[in-house]
Amino acid sequence: MAKLVIVESPSKAKTIKKYLGEDYEVIASQGHIIDLPASKLAVDIENDFKPEYKTMTGKANIIKQIKELAKGKEIVYLATDPDREGEAIAWHLKNVLNIADNEKCRIEFNEITKNAVKKAVEKPRAVNLDLVDAQQARRILDRIVGYKLSPLLWKKVKKGTSAGRVQSVALKIIIDKEREIQNFKPEDYYLMYAKLQKNDDIVTAKFYGDINGRIELKDEEQVNKILKEIDKKKYKVVDIIKSERRKNPPAPFTTSSLQQEASRKLGFGVKKTMLIAQKLYESGHITYMRTDSIRLSDDAKKMAKDYITKNFGNSYYLAREFKAKDNAQDAHEAIRPTHVDNNLELGRDEEKLYNLILNRFLASQMSVAVYDTTKVKVNVEDYIFNINGSIIKFDGFMKLYIEGKDDKAKGKNDNDDDDDELNALPEFEMGEILKQKDLKADKKTTEPPARYTEASLVKVMEEKGVGRPSTYAPTISTIEDRLYIEKQGKYLVPTDLGTVVNKIMEENFENIVDVKFTADMENKLDMVAESKQNYVEMLRDFYVPFSKNLAEVQDKIEKVKIPEQESDVVCEKCGKTMIIKQGRFGKFLACPGYPDCQNIKPYNESIDAPCPDCGGKVIIKHTKTKRAFYVCENNNNTENSPCKYISWTKPKAKSKK
Repeated sequence: MAKLVIVESPSKAKTIKKYLGEDYEVIASQGHIIDLPASKLAVDIENDFKPEYKTMTGKANIIKQIKELAKGKEIVYLATDPDREGEAIAWHLKNVLNIADNEKCRIEFNEITKNAVKKAVEKPRAVNLDLVDAQQARRILDRIVGYKLSPLLWKKVKKGTSAGRVQSVALKIIIDKEREIQNFKPEDYYLMYAKLQKNDDIVTAKFYGDINGRIELKDEEQVNKILKEIDKKKYKVVDIIKSERRKNPPAPFTTSSLQQEASRKLGFGVKKTMLIAQKLYESGHITYMRTDSIRLSDDAKKMAKDYITKNFGNSYYLAREFKAKDNAQDAHEAIRPTHVDNNLELGRDEEKLYNLILNRFLASQMSVAVYDTTKVKVNVEDYIFNINGSIIKFDGFMKLYIEGKDDKAKGKNDNDDDDDELNALPEFEMGEILKQKDLKADKKTTEPPARYTEASLVKVMEEKGVGRPSTYAPTISTIEDRLYIEKQGKYLVPTDLGTVVNKIMEENFENIVDVKFTADMENKLDMVAESKQNYVEMLRDFYVPFSKNLAEVQDKIEKVKIPEQESDVVCEKCGKTMIIKQGRFGKFLACPGYPDCQNIKPYNESIDAPCPDCGGKVIIKHTKTKRAFYVCENNNNTENSPCKYISWTKPKAKSKK
C-alpha cells in the first residue's frame, strides 16, 4: 500500500519523490494552510489566548487534495521544514487529517539528499507539541502587539503605519545609530611617518610615542615641535621582536553569518540571500538555511577531510569543533553543502552562493594560517617609531577562503593598516643606524560610525538576541516596506516617518522597543520549546502590563504631522512649490494643493558629481529590486540621445584645485 509524504514546496516535493520511488506519493502544502485571519485580532484573550485559526485563502483546494490522497494510505508522513514554523504547519496538517497526537507521523531532515530522506522515513516521531506551542506563542505575541498598537499609530500618525515586537526594536537600533552619528564630534589627529633606508631597502616607520609610552598627536604645534626635534637625526634600532602569529578559520555559516558574508562579498541583500539559499536547499545542494548552529555532522567532517587531503594534502587538514553561542538553539547543523561539486548546473547567483558556502565549509576544517611577524623599535631623540612586517609562512585555510570585513569608522589610534597586510622586511641588527629619507605627518579627522547595512544590522540583532534566524530578513523587509527606513547606497537610513513612529514608541511603550526586554521574550519562547515554560502563562505575564500601559497612554498621545519636504520644482498646473513624498515605490513629487490640484510627477534625485561624458546632472534611479543606478539627465533612452551615460557605479566628483 502506498505512503504519502507532505512537504511545503513543490520543488522540494519533486526532489523527494525522486529519492523515495514508486511506493510513495509526495504533495506540497505550499506553506501554511491554516493561520490567523488578517481581518481581526483572532485571539481570544479572555479564554487563555486561544487562537481563532481559519483555512487560508486559496488553500481549501489544496486541503481537499491532501485529504483525498491520504485516504487509504498505509501512513502519512509530515515532512515540513525542520524548525518551529515547520512543526506548526505539520501540526495543522495532522489536525486536518485527524491524525492522533501520539502517532509517529513527523519526519524531518536537515538536507534533502537520498541518504538523509531515507533515514528520516525510517525514524518518524510524533509532532512535538512543545515546539508547536513555542511557535503559537510567537505568533500570538506578535499578533497582539501588532493589532493593538497599529490602530493607535493609524490614528495618531497616518494610515498604513504599524508597530511590531521585533520590527520596532530593529527600527530603534537604526535610529540609535543615526543619533550617534548626528551627535558625533569629529576630532583632528595626526599620523607621523618616517621613510628610513637600510642599504638598498626603504621601509616605513610609524610614530608611536616616546620612551615613556604612546603619544596621541592632536594638534599642529605639537606635531611641528616633534618634527623639528627629530628631522635628519639618527634613527637607531633598539629592539627587534620576531614572533609567529596563527590565524584560525571562521566557523561554517549560520543564517546570520551567511547573510553578512553574502552582502560583503556578493553584494546580496538578506532577502535575496535567503531566496537563493532556499532554492539550493530544496534542490538538495545545501543543508537547511535557517539555523544558528555551527555544528557539523560526522559525515560532513569526513566529506571535508576527503576533499582537503586529496586536493591540498594532509598538511592543510585539521579537524575542529566550534562552540555554539550561549543563546543558540543549535537544533540542527550549520549551513553547508551536501556534496562537494564544482560542476553543478546552477544559475549565476545560485552558483556564487553555493561556492561561498562550499569554501567556508571546507575552510572550517583546514589548518591555521601561520604568519612570521617582525616588530622593529627605532629610537630617535627619545621618540619611538615602529616598523612592522609580516609574511605568510603557511597559508592554511587562506589558500581557499578569506573572511570579509564590515565598514568601520577610523579613529585616532587607527593607522590605516589592514590586519592581514603582508610586508616583508629586511634583516635588522640591534644598534644599527637607519638613514632618514623622508619625514611627514598627515592630518586626519575621526569619522562617525558607519550606518548599518542590512548585513551589519542582522549581526547586531543576533548579538543582542533580537529575533531568530527565520525573522531577520522579514523584519528588515517590513520596516523598509512601511517606509520607516530607506536605502542610501547600501546603508539603512531612517525616514521622517520612521523617526516619528519610533519617538511615539520610545515615549509610550518603552518595553516594546527595549532590546533586553525583547531578547528576554525570545529566551522565554525557547523555554516554551524546551517544555520549561507554559506558553499561556508567558502570554499572560506579557499582556497584563501591556494592556494597562496601552489604556493609560491612549488619550495622552497627540496627533503628529509628518513634516513635508519642499522641492525646488514648481507645479506647472497651479504654481505651488511641489513637495517630496515617499511612496511604496520610492519618492515622488506631489502638489501641496491636493485635492484641488492632483498633479504628481517622478522625483529625480541627483548627485553632487557631473556626468563623466557630457558634464550634465546625474540622476539616481532604482530597479524594481530597489538597486540604485546612475543616469545622465541628457540620456533620453533613444538611439539619438544627446548623452548615453548610464552606470551601476556612482561617478566621482571632480576634485577642487
